[in-house]
Amino acid sequence: MDRGMSRGDDELGGAPRVPAQRGGEPGRMPLAVVIIDAEGLVTHWSSGARRLFGPAREEAVGRPAVDLLPVSGALGGAGWQGGAPRHPATGYATAGRARMADREHGQVEVVWWAYPLVGPGPERLLVLAADASRLAAAERGSGGERERFSPGFALHTEFPGADRLAGRLPDILPNMGPVRGGRIVSQILELGYPVLEISKYERVPVTPDWGMPRYRERQARQEAARRAASAGGARELPGAPGAPYASDDVAPPQSLTPRSLTPEDLAPLDELDAPDELDTLDEVDLEYAAVRERLEFLNEVSGRIGTSLDLARTIREVTSAAVPRFADFAGTHLRAQVLAGEGFPDGPPDVTTVWHRVWVEHNDEPGRWDDTVPVGESIAFPEHTPFFQCMVTGEPVLIPYVDDALGDRIAAQFEKRDLRPLINGRSLLIVPLKARDVVLGFMVLMRRPGRERFHDMDRTTGAELAARAGLVLDNSRMYTYQENVAETLQDSMLPQVTPRMAGCDIATRYLPGTRLGRIGGDWFDCVKLSGSRTALVVGDVMGHGLNSAAMMGQLRTAVQTLAALDLPPAQLLRHLDDLAQRLGEHYLATCLYAVYDPIRSELLISNAGHIPPVLVRAGDGRSELLDLPTGAPIGVGGVPFETALIRVAPGDRLVLCTDGLVEVRGQDIGAGLAALCESAAHPAASMDEACDTIIRALNTQGGRKDDVALLMARLNGVPAHDVARWRLALDPGEVGRARRLVRERLLRWGLPEAVETAELLVSEVVTNAIRHSHTHHVVLRLVRTEALLCEVADDDHELPVLLSAGPDDEAGRGLRVVSALAREWGSTRTARGKTVWFEQALSHRARGPLIPRSGG
Repeated sequence: MDRGMSRGDDELGGAPRVPAQRGGEPGRMPLAVVIIDAEGLVTHWSSGARRLFGPAREEAVGRPAVDLLPVSGALGGAGWQGGAPRHPATGYATAGRARMADREHGQVEVVWWAYPLVGPGPERLLVLAADASRLAAAERGSGGERERFSPGFALHTEFPGADRLAGRLPDILPNMGPVRGGRIVSQILELGYPVLEISKYERVPVTPDWGMPRYRERQARQEAARRAASAGGARELPGAPGAPYASDDVAPPQSLTPRSLTPEDLAPLDELDAPDELDTLDEVDLEYAAVRERLEFLNEVSGRIGTSLDLARTIREVTSAAVPRFADFAGTHLRAQVLAGEGFPDGPPDVTTVWHRVWVEHNDEPGRWDDTVPVGESIAFPEHTPFFQCMVTGEPVLIPYVDDALGDRIAAQFEKRDLRPLINGRSLLIVPLKARDVVLGFMVLMRRPGRERFHDMDRTTGAELAARAGLVLDNSRMYTYQENVAETLQDSMLPQVTPRMAGCDIATRYLPGTRLGRIGGDWFDCVKLSGSRTALVVGDVMGHGLNSAAMMGQLRTAVQTLAALDLPPAQLLRHLDDLAQRLGEHYLATCLYAVYDPIRSELLISNAGHIPPVLVRAGDGRSELLDLPTGAPIGVGGVPFETALIRVAPGDRLVLCTDGLVEVRGQDIGAGLAALCESAAHPAASMDEACDTIIRALNTQGGRKDDVALLMARLNGVPAHDVARWRLALDPGEVGRARRLVRERLLRWGLPEAVETAELLVSEVVTNAIRHSHTHHVVLRLVRTEALLCEVADDDHELPVLLSAGPDDEAGRGLRVVSALAREWGSTRTARGKTVWFEQALSHRARGPLIPRSGG
């Protein structure tokens, strides 16, 4: 027995466990693989462990190993102290035998090997275990000198084919990267290869084996039977080396090196003496084992992929599922339209189709593939390559062995890269990723030399893997596409609010909901009105999804149109309610409409069933919910709306939001409104920081599903010395006076560069006003903010129209001059007539002395 080996024969107490199903081929031992961390908790539990010990992976991972593994010496007593393995400190591996209770078969004999692990990862103990009941039966039934078996360790170099033996050891390990896997393998080799010692004289290495082509296995069986018959009845324990199969959750059958045993030894193991019967059994068992392994692989891969609808994560899951269990290299390529979420690809691919290499997984040394096949590369595959053949036919392409000649031909089709070191000598399988008979992408799978080459059964397995992956990818693609559509629609409907308006600063936030495509009916808006006023709007359409978003878009457009008519807030909501009823009986929405006049320092607000706004006073920093008359939601009909007048001071902040920010399931909305008041009063360095403070304070509840719209306005006002107002008589001579007044005021404001243009524009607008007024005077007002605003009001209700003046026309050119020179211009009806205004850009905003307001 090699170093550090110990044995145990303790029985497992407590409830009996369901062991692995015994049967199949003599000498093959399904292996259970368990990894334990430093806290004594299971971090990996293979399917072999489930079959041997009973609990499923979901039940085992995270539980204490001492509650699950009935292996004496590895976990209990001397082998485990305080929840952590003792032996890593000494560096010794342990092995032993144990018996565990089983309702069906009485007791099950278990052999185990335990390796202490060191390194940066969480792994601290690797336990390998196998059901050895049949070998125990042979041991008890042998005649003459009893031969005993026990688990032990030996240097792999003591056996023929040492390199191949060591190369197949990683196939026992779970699915992990080459760095972590290589670290564990190197420690196993250093501590000793797992073996079975028979009567302390012979050592049989336990090697991973997933089977082999049936004709090779059958020949090996027949040869073993012939040698046994010629030896006078002695037979060899069947078993032959096969192709390694990198296994994670499905532990591969283990093959024992042939050893001569007596007929009595084998009697409990095999009752068939005729070679033909043995061959038939071998063939059936081998085929069954291969099919079972593939079905288990596909079943577990199906459970692993598609855990989310995130396209990038799905691609990683699909690619990683193939390595190392099915292949040593896997690379996934997707069409550009699929990756960009632009909808279903049109038509079959061709030489111009651009493919994106979205993920690569391999168990080669790190960095080997990074330069030649980097992740994220966009490439159009040449026509005379197996990759092109797969993507245009939609069928798998199998190349069992890429010899040098074929590798050279494939590599020659690619410019600026040499694929030969990566593909020559390997086995190649390319499978399409399809959905609805359209190729969305393909996977390139390769096995390195020394591993069994891909064959027809692998082609079928790979095609089935790709078919399942294709459906998952298509679901992710459709979800990504719908997400893009929803976000595009939402972005197109939400306004791009100007942060600086006349007399106020604006900041907004929108958070999409977490249900129904992340799109809803919440909106906010900011509309510039005449007289330096600003309309502030926030609304919430009842419901979610595209219908609510479409209704929101209609209502928002209607609000903008009605606001441009300069309707009072209550009248605007009345018109909006009528429109909603005409659009349909299910059109319901809440809305809050406020008009801020920075010159008068007042707010006019009307409410249609919306939560009240919060006003934060600049003087003392306190916040309050404004007590407004609450009307019925838009679309109810028959309910009057009222307008409230709120006096404000420069620096006050108005906060408007939708109920998604303050509503918490299971709590009264009053608690959310109180939290809104408290967070709104928190001092902040800027408007954006103030909005973020509110969002952080109120958006902490988990499971928020509703979308949120937040609008904050700092009501700065317009100082009195930045406003000038004059009355002009209905006399054409007042036009010259208007030009003179404007010139003097702009010079006092320190805006000489604006004088000439302002004089010309004021002259045109005042001339039209005096010409069309009837009984009253004309009012001229200048307002200096970030721009120069000029307003001319008269008692005529007819709005001016921009006309095309002919060569002989004496009128019709004034508004064209205004339109050409002003940054913006417009006209609105008022209760007494109309107001024509224009806005002139200023190169700089100078501050003049405080000037008393004068009239003319």
